[in-house]
Amino acid sequence: MAFSPSMTHCIETRHLTVRRGGRKVLSDIHLQVSPGEFVAIVGKSGVGKSTLLHALAGHLPYSGEINIPKKIGMVFQQFAVFPWLTAKENIGFGLTMESKGKIELIDESLRLAGLEDKAQKYPAALSGGQQQRIAIARAIAHRPDVLLMDEPFGSLDAYTREQMQAWLLDVWRAHKTTVVLVTHDIEEALVLADRVIVLTDGKLGDEFDEFRPSLHGIDAKFSYQFLQMRQKITESL
Repeated sequence: MAFSPSMTHCIETRHLTVRRGGRKVLSDIHLQVSPGEFVAIVGKSGVGKSTLLHALAGHLPYSGEINIPKKIGMVFQQFAVFPWLTAKENIGFGLTMESKGKIELIDESLRLAGLEDKAQKYPAALSGGQQQRIAIARAIAHRPDVLLMDEPFGSLDAYTREQMQAWLLDVWRAHKTTVVLVTHDIEEALVLADRVIVLTDGKLGDEFDEFRPSLHGIDAKFSYQFLQMRQKITESL
């Protein structure tokens, strides 16, 4: 279903169901996400998290209704960069605006990614975290109404992953793009999101939002409240 600008919610699904090979992968999903909200969907492997994102992006056939803006950015776990393009060329890929505005936007995105000094480097010369920054910066450069993120830091080591979480939180605060992130990492969800929703066996379950904004950020991981919420979410998986 087409997105209606008059809707209260930026994303809304009703009775969303996805079948594969005769089996229901997602069943009767009702999801509402407000403009500018950062929502994390958490769950174990194989429960349908990535399927939900791909359905929202329009990549899969489904039954039910999905209301979502047309301008969608998507970031995957695998570093989605073009190895034959420089960092600057990667970020600018697909931008169709006039040349002056395009150059300014690319330069702004490079600054956002903290990669001004790597602009002419090819992906092979960059770390995994830097490559993923390029992918995220490119998605944001297109000014999407919604950013869908599928385990974006899953391939990174623990230290780089934590750095990227802090960076993404800064980027989100600056742009307030509506974000839906799926992850199996409960701590990551708590650090980043306004609201955490549990997905179990293709169905949405418990929601957790009473902890915001006190747990936003890496430093919050060491608070008693953070540990309490992590335990609650773990028990609901």
